[in-house]
Amino acid sequence: MPFYHKLGKIPHKRHTVFEKESGGLYYEQLFGTEGFHGFSSLLYHTQRPTQVKSVSEPIDVAPVAAVGKNISSRMLRGFDVKPVNDFLESRVIVLFNNDLNITCAAPKKSMTDYYYKNADADEVIFVHQGSGKLKTLVGNIDFAYGDYLVIPRGIIYQIEFNTEDNRLFIVESFSPIVTPKRYRNNFGQLLEHSPFCERDFRPPHELETHDENGDFLIKIKKENVLHDVVYASHPFDVVGWDGFNFPYAFSIHDFEPITGRVHQPPPVHQTFEAHNFVICSFCPRLYDYHPKSIPAPYNHSNIDSDEVLYYVDGDFMSRNHVEKGYISLHPGGIPHGPHPGAMERSIGQKETAELAVMVDTFKPLKLTQAAVDMQDESYVTSWL
Repeated sequence: MPFYHKLGKIPHKRHTVFEKESGGLYYEQLFGTEGFHGFSSLLYHTQRPTQVKSVSEPIDVAPVAAVGKNISSRMLRGFDVKPVNDFLESRVIVLFNNDLNITCAAPKKSMTDYYYKNADADEVIFVHQGSGKLKTLVGNIDFAYGDYLVIPRGIIYQIEFNTEDNRLFIVESFSPIVTPKRYRNNFGQLLEHSPFCERDFRPPHELETHDENGDFLIKIKKENVLHDVVYASHPFDVVGWDGFNFPYAFSIHDFEPITGRVHQPPPVHQTFEAHNFVICSFCPRLYDYHPKSIPAPYNHSNIDSDEVLYYVDGDFMSRNHVEKGYISLHPGGIPHGPHPGAMERSIGQKETAELAVMVDTFKPLKLTQAAVDMQDESYVTSWL
């Protein structure tokens, strides 16, 4: 995250003695990415964060392609993913390539028996239904409907849900998730024309310090393999930290749409970017104000990218039938556009209440069997 934040108590200088009031020393940990080049934070633990008691046999959780080369438009019914008690078991990968996994999840229960660390990927968890608290070793963040939870790789966390009716749309990125470069100045500050600013980001605000010994299970995913690692001390034993590498929340409702006299291209909706893909937010907004404008998107060719749209809420004017949780996939190589009649219906309309999350990838996506099982077979011919 390109701004500085701190929480709890830290020493005056880094890499110096930090004494406990009860005697002894706190243990410093550099928590960084991309070696010593990327974002980093300095964490101070009550106990050494390296005390492993056991490691289980690894479990392969790599996604498997049911459909390889793909040039067919598809519509997936994301809410067909069945609610499951366990958070990790509820996560169903539907689309993937070497840059990311796209997942639907419907967890019913809070994480209480273990902690989770994704050592493969940054996670962007979009909260479609539900509310609760993201609990991490660097502090807690409250979340609700419409929040993006951005969790850097390596963050140890639990999620506490307020209800059992939860729906999540998750993007795992194998490269760092950042804000679009064109929105930032040379020092990383978001510029005035950005559709959001640092004030909209909610960093950890509540630091829980647990100075405990025992058996603490952390499920760690690395190279698409899940490991059960038992540590001798509580993973949330941080008394303070500072730096630039931490989780945060951003509400899609705080995204300020960019509009114009005529229809604006999809990049105006961009919210995050990573290597070979972007994430965009389609939010309620006024339509184009040229007297002869056509608010519906023009037909366009996806030659170099696959476009995924996750429908959250509202009436999407470019589609004749779409429901909450639907996921459209328009692969590279073919054109796509509004359904028959959608363009004509949009003329003269003044605003839209649509809400959606888009993922555009610059490498082809593969479908899992779960995706195949939840697709609407008639979608590919729905433009006739």
